Amino acid sequence: MSSRLPSAGFSITIRVALPADSNAIGRLTTAVGSAEAVVTALDVVDSDHVRVLVDLTCDTSDATHADQVVDSLRALDGVDVRKVSDRTFLLHLGGKIEVQSKVSLRTRDELSRAYTPGVARVCLAIAENPEDARRLTIKRNTVAVVTDGSAVLGLGNIGPYAAMPVMEGKAALFKKFGGVDAWPVALDTQDTEEIIRTVQILAPAYGGINLEDISAPRCFEIEARLREMLDIPVFHDDQHGTAICVLAALTNALRVVGKKIEDVRIVVSGAGAAGTAIMKLLLKQGAGDIIACDRLGALHRGMPDLTPNWEWLAANTNKGDFSGSTKEALRGADVFIGVSAPNILTGDDIATMADGSIVFALANPDPEVDPREARQHAAIVATGRSDQPNQINNVLAFPGVFRGMLDAQAREYTEEMGLAAARAIADVVGEDKINANVIVPSVFDARVAPAVAAAVRAVVKGEKSEPEIVVTIPQ
Repeated sequence: MSSRLPSAGFSITIRVALPADSNAIGRLTTAVGSAEAVVTALDVVDSDHVRVLVDLTCDTSDATHADQVVDSLRALDGVDVRKVSDRTFLLHLGGKIEVQSKVSLRTRDELSRAYTPGVARVCLAIAENPEDARRLTIKRNTVAVVTDGSAVLGLGNIGPYAAMPVMEGKAALFKKFGGVDAWPVALDTQDTEEIIRTVQILAPAYGGINLEDISAPRCFEIEARLREMLDIPVFHDDQHGTAICVLAALTNALRVVGKKIEDVRIVVSGAGAAGTAIMKLLLKQGAGDIIACDRLGALHRGMPDLTPNWEWLAANTNKGDFSGSTKEALRGADVFIGVSAPNILTGDDIATMADGSIVFALANPDPEVDPREARQHAAIVATGRSDQPNQINNVLAFPGVFRGMLDAQAREYTEEMGLAAARAIADVVGEDKINANVIVPSVFDARVAPAVAAAVRAVVKGEKSEPEIVVTIPQ
């Protein structure tokens, strides 16, 4: 079985000059296929009676594979490789987001209302009633995407500069799927106190805070303290967004195999930010038996030298006090959820699970077990990859969650919102549509974000004890 998994993330365009004979282009595509890449486009740029200039675009599996594909083309007789472009780098040139004015500034009249002197009246209204900022400024629809770059998915501690492309992408997804204006706030510090204070003093401009790619256990304290300090929602997507999407996927997966969450045994590999949030939300949903595993094996009562977070997990999961390894915990389990490290399991390990087993191998870019091996034994397999069925992607959750919180002027994020969001995502698929390869909707399904937003708004309105803010415009 080939280990190559070409994807658009490693797409390249190769400009090639070759002889103008009838078989030349066929030789190109054959060479690319033999190198285990996938041709996605072929465009003739120029030609004459002797030569043809072609742009050949193909998906590869990684940078090394891309180099191998180019080398295979260079080895062809009469072929001249002129230029190789990495399409991912081209997409990022100059960044991926920009600021645009929502109002026209074409005349003196428009300028006088958007800026001086008219803007002063709005400033005074907000000074008199600060809550009006939620209606009369960008605070109504703006989220800060805050990171220190200490735990970027699949890359680790790469710092704030290198984390920026991820934060820009997050902001673009907020806008595309939720209509939310988001902006990266990359902090050049990994000091917990500095991060908390910085976010606190930046908060007036934002209607919500999305913490992103901050390492555990620091992320737990940062989130908890900001939640206490601020009167706007603080949402750590690596925790809460992942948990919502996993619960949504598990809801439908259990429907497919005919099991109930309170009856199954769930093994979670990875007890960091994502794993902890997943387990807390599953417990809130009524999960009966969860075993949390990390580098020490299964967390259980009486283990020495545990962090406060692991102490909580040891006390609230693993009711049988199992003390073995992840592989041992997997024997007879109904569900495996991996948010840990690549290639820690094999197909043989999955074969030891219960009949109708469910495997969510979510480590990115390489999952805990090869999904093709897992499918030989599990009833349902999901990953975080876009090139595999059942992609569990946080974009199903966070745009709609923030859309709902901003619309309802929520002051905090709660687990009840998470449960409601997960149900909404699961129900978008519909019980009549779900099957082993479709347990979550497509990330491009236009119904998802509105459904999640509506579910979150309903929770906020149900909890709200004070009337909605009414803006009074001074005469």
